[in-house]
Amino acid sequence: MSELRFPDGFVWGAATAAYQIEGAARDDGRGPSIWDTFSRTPGRVFAGHTGDVACDHYHRYADDVALMAELGLRAYRFSIAWPRIQPDGTGPVNPRGLDFYDRLTDALLARGIDPVVTLYHWDLPQALGDRGGWTARETAEHFATYATAVYARLGDRVRTWTTLNEPWCSAYLGYGSGVHAPGESGAGAAFTAVHHLLLAHGLAARALRAAGAEVVGITLNPADVRPADQDSAADAAAVRLVDGLQNRVFLDPLTGAGYPDDVLEHVSRLVEPTFVRDGDEKTIAAPIDLLGINYYTPTYVAGRPDGSGDAAFPGTERAVEFLPPAGPLTDMGWMVEPAGLTRLLVRIATDYPGLPMLITENGAAFPDAPGAEGVDDADRIAYLDGHLRAAHEAIARGVDLRGYLVWSLLDNFEWAEGYRKRFGIVHVDYLTQRRTPKSSARWYQEVISRNGL
Repeated sequence: MSELRFPDGFVWGAATAAYQIEGAARDDGRGPSIWDTFSRTPGRVFAGHTGDVACDHYHRYADDVALMAELGLRAYRFSIAWPRIQPDGTGPVNPRGLDFYDRLTDALLARGIDPVVTLYHWDLPQALGDRGGWTARETAEHFATYATAVYARLGDRVRTWTTLNEPWCSAYLGYGSGVHAPGESGAGAAFTAVHHLLLAHGLAARALRAAGAEVVGITLNPADVRPADQDSAADAAAVRLVDGLQNRVFLDPLTGAGYPDDVLEHVSRLVEPTFVRDGDEKTIAAPIDLLGINYYTPTYVAGRPDGSGDAAFPGTERAVEFLPPAGPLTDMGWMVEPAGLTRLLVRIATDYPGLPMLITENGAAFPDAPGAEGVDDADRIAYLDGHLRAAHEAIARGVDLRGYLVWSLLDNFEWAEGYRKRFGIVHVDYLTQRRTPKSSARWYQEVISRNGL
């Protein structure tokens, strides 16, 4: 393949999330989160795995930052654990919790690595979960207070702030299908959570801006939704429905267009949207400077009256069939289709112009096993290479893409899959906590040094 170079200043980095790597679940005043509760509930997470220890990053962060520097990372996206900052989700700030992120931020900056903070990556304090979680409007209001407290400690050193990670997952997997914490299921709860998460973003974005934040954004997991048959009107209708539930329900209100009429009509058939109040859409549309894009795989659908639908897309039963993935698959069973990333980035740039983007997650799980000479993960290298070429193609088509953060730096607790799925470019032996850079880490190191492929 031809040699490709990315624009000057293109940001190369890696991403993680607090509950997936930190461990230290009861240390220094941290309160329980909904994921602590969920993972300790029999049958919820593979083999009863929990994030109690995870990668022990809480105690090993200095070594992990040294490894990031060795690999040449220019940015590190990490999330703040709300239960470390406010153990009950409200009330006094726990200074020991903020102290950890203070130390982490300083360690990153000392190595020339830009901290990219995500304020919420799914670990809601359990005390707020007990009061309704994201189905309760007050959670959105408390989130803005929490965001302000974190900014007060780190805002003098952290330039880039993202409010939420993948609110689609928090709402639809947590309250629709119930496969993620808190494990509830119902269309009404899912749609209510969607709105309150977006409201939380708007309130927090406004608070961060008022406090002086330089770059404020949000991270979504928009889907490249494709029809089974390009010439089928029924399949086109299925695409529009799924696109509305995953993409436009977030992107439209975030960019000031309000909720799409067709999505509101669909929601109203399942639940009365009384949770949307006057002024909410204006709050949600607080200006953002950056849109984080998490992309892994495309979604193919067909319009069928006997379609099984998916509980993560409420109201798609007897209307949509989600097609099984075809072709090369990752260990998650996800289709590998880099062209989907190009299509997605170009579509967002076309439909929502003027919005700079950052790939905040992209990567793949494969059944890595250490050998005599380390971990050879050629499949992951091929996946990353293909998707970086797809990102470069999007830039060539005019997309304002500012950088790429691989998911993930470390093998970690992969939510309901526990520790059986490995996304990291660095292998973690969970018994010894030994870190071993995989072949993909060394490959990525070279990509960064060349600023290209």
